[in-house]
Amino acid sequence: MNVAVKPEKINIEPPLAGKLSLVTGSTSGIGLGIARALAAAGSDIVLNGFGQLDEVAQAQAQIAADFMVRVAYSAADMSNPLAIREMIETILRASGRLDILVNNAGIQHVAPLQDFPPEKWDAILAINLSSAFHTTRLALPSMLENKWGRIINIASAHGLVASPFKSAYVAAKHGIVGLTKVTALETAEHGITCNAICPGYVYTPLVEAQIEGQAKAHGVAREQVIRDVLLAQQPNKRFATVEELGALAVFLASAAAASITGVALPVDGGWTAH
Repeated sequence: MNVAVKPEKINIEPPLAGKLSLVTGSTSGIGLGIARALAAAGSDIVLNGFGQLDEVAQAQAQIAADFMVRVAYSAADMSNPLAIREMIETILRASGRLDILVNNAGIQHVAPLQDFPPEKWDAILAINLSSAFHTTRLALPSMLENKWGRIINIASAHGLVASPFKSAYVAAKHGIVGLTKVTALETAEHGITCNAICPGYVYTPLVEAQIEGQAKAHGVAREQVIRDVLLAQQPNKRFATVEELGALAVFLASAAAASITGVALPVDGGWTAH
């Protein structure tokens, strides 16, 4: 007679359980998608960015409810080094650690070089590049003390190649790739990795608005705008998704990626393979 044996219940701990992640620029779009992915992997989260307070509170509550993790929020202005310092110090006082840092905050402005407003140049460099320097330098002492850390910089395909009319953005994203390499070299023996993710076009609400705007302005079909304008440089002719970027961030933060450091990883549908 066969006797059914009840299998023993196996508890599999999420890969990032017990970790704390700060994702800058994470109240919407790519940053929010990465924050949700890290939370799904078990990490507690600190969101950062601008937005209506009720919408931010809703995003916090949704992440906490969906993944049963703690979710805090900082409104720190990433163009302000003092605000960045206060944010990192507050995190460390409250939690005693900061394990995963995702530098995602960014803005954009498009104009020919001769017409590029100097104040826009300064703002883009401050938010897209200098903020990552400030968060990294302030987070590193805790990571070094704990002998473990993951720094993930959201660069861009424009960190590897250039496009016209985006001088400040391209300069900042190339700088992020360089900062990534230096950080990786300085921390390689301390259980810390630093890598850059370099997306092409990613489908977000802001991109959707851009599609609709271009279609109306030029009187062409939505699909034509996507294929012939936005995705002209992407051979696969599809947007990356925030979920794809989130999954890559979780992998880079995991033990499986312990030997991957100093790398700029394109997620661009073949754009930079040209």
